[in-house]
Amino acid sequence: MGGISAEREVSLSTGRECATALRGEGYDVIEVDAGRDLASRLADLSPDVCFNALHGRFGEDGCVQGILEWLRIPYTHSGVLASALAMDKARSKAAFRAAGLPVAESMIAPKSEIAAAHVLPPPYVVKPNREGSSVGIYIVHEDANGPPVLADDLPDDLMVETYLPGRELTVSVMGDRALAVTEILTDGWYDYDAKYKPGGSRHVVPAEIPDEITEACLSMAARCHDIVGCRGVSRTDFRWDDTRGLDGLKILEINTQPGMTPTSLTPEHAAAVGMSFGALCRWIVEDASCDR
Repeated sequence: MGGISAEREVSLSTGRECATALRGEGYDVIEVDAGRDLASRLADLSPDVCFNALHGRFGEDGCVQGILEWLRIPYTHSGVLASALAMDKARSKAAFRAAGLPVAESMIAPKSEIAAAHVLPPPYVVKPNREGSSVGIYIVHEDANGPPVLADDLPDDLMVETYLPGRELTVSVMGDRALAVTEILTDGWYDYDAKYKPGGSRHVVPAEIPDEITEACLSMAARCHDIVGCRGVSRTDFRWDDTRGLDGLKILEINTQPGMTPTSLTPEHAAAVGMSFGALCRWIVEDASCDR
């Protein structure tokens, strides 16, 4: 839990919640705040299973998975390749597109070019290609006078994605089962605060959408999970323009380390199919292995 990514605080919250739930399920739990000495600490502890509650770079992109494979410690969630592929939005979207799935159109461009002039016709979204939790996102509206003023600490290359109007939908997959569709309602953009601060967003589970859209979301999420090679749980995010029916449904991205905080979506999806938070955490632990 914790770690050194931009999503450290969310990961600490996920770790605390999961540790409490797992103790309630009868497990002996040691909480490890992942620092640069993580490999040696894990080697010293030699746990039966590592519950990966890290988010963002180093914890969600295949890096810590590689350490755990090297140490031969069984671990949760997706393996090295699936984690790396899912974390790279451009490459995972290319895989979805090659499989015939609808994705938001996008490109990778140097930060300097994005800051100098519009690289896509507005409206569009600028975001890091390898971060999560809506970290570092800029929305350039149709009437924008110029390109966005970007923070200095952003990567040199960024994703620029056509802005998709419509409703925010998301689906969690557990093993080979897509659980439920949530609609996320906010007063503005579904940004970091909307995701993680109490009251920042409202979740409607199951989403009040046509059956055709529900079935499409569940099917596409399961396919995304398989295409990337995910294990354990994943969550796929969509935008749906309800004025266009099925043609208005587009995949945004897949997450291999869904949040497990009090305001997170995957625990709500599990609850929607009758699974408690403790039972979800137990399932994730019992699913752990090497060679994922």
